[in-house]
Amino acid sequence: MRPVLLAAHLALAATLAARPAAAASLRAMVVLHAPVVRLSDLFDGAGPAADRVLGPGPAPGARIVVEAPQLAAIAQQFGVDWQPASPADRAVLERRGTLLPRAVVLAALRTALQGVGAPADGQIDLPGFSAPLVPPEADAQANVEQFDYQGASGRFTGVLAVAGKGMDMLRLRVSGTLTAMVELPVAVRRLVAGAVIGPADLRMMRLRAAPTQDAMVQDAAQATGLAVRRTVIAGQPLLRADLMRPRAVRRGARVMMQLEAPGLNVVAEGQALEPGGIGDSIQVMNPVSRAVVLAEIIGTDRVRVQPGSAPLRPADGRSLRYSGGFQGLVR
Repeated sequence: MRPVLLAAHLALAATLAARPAAAASLRAMVVLHAPVVRLSDLFDGAGPAADRVLGPGPAPGARIVVEAPQLAAIAQQFGVDWQPASPADRAVLERRGTLLPRAVVLAALRTALQGVGAPADGQIDLPGFSAPLVPPEADAQANVEQFDYQGASGRFTGVLAVAGKGMDMLRLRVSGTLTAMVELPVAVRRLVAGAVIGPADLRMMRLRAAPTQDAMVQDAAQATGLAVRRTVIAGQPLLRADLMRPRAVRRGARVMMQLEAPGLNVVAEGQALEPGGIGDSIQVMNPVSRAVVLAEIIGTDRVRVQPGSAPLRPADGRSLRYSGGFQGLVR
């Protein structure tokens, strides 16, 4: 029996030795991390030719579909032990892509703009620009070639060259404008006409430079404590001409008229003929004598008449001057 068993073992060994290596298997869905397609991207167990480059891969964000007949032809050409099980067999090769970060584009443009002496803190606008897709693992960087800048208009054009690990260099035209920026105080909230501006009502904001910017308030301290002549919406800068001292006296209001001189302090009631803020000079009438004098507002509903002031409109039509009292103003 021993010779028979030995012969059987030898026959089995010969049979196993004659069998081909394990068959390859199709990779139905593959994410590529290189710009080319290799044989191993299509088949597991592709054999000695696994690293053979078959051709360029899809662009980032795109895919290639290899159908059964082409797969069979590739397997036969490179000696891969694989046959399609059905006509539906296919391999989908996908290359992921991500948009080139806008920060990378802007950084490249700022470098180019600084190289031609353009403002470093200007705002870059790129109308119609579409960022290209790049492989996520590429760590793509960009620089600008053939750059042209028109300082008077702020317009520029150039070629954006994008390169990174495992990707072919991309070149695309880019054009836009550079706008100078300025930092100005703007209203935090809606300020109605007559509202007094406090420190919390303003914040600094970068705005596009404009021909009228010199007429605008440049510093929040210039506006704090003043009132607005007209309503200001949130986010709007302030014109100096739209600011005034807060109203301390309303037109038609009863005010206390005060005259001070060495050894003399006279107070009388008057009627304001004009509105104004502290420090403004307004016309005030003595309701008894009907004489009108120019007085300085020194507080809420309080005015001061300077000694020697002549009434602007005397009660009896004669010119009245101070000679130790409120002649014509106080009776």
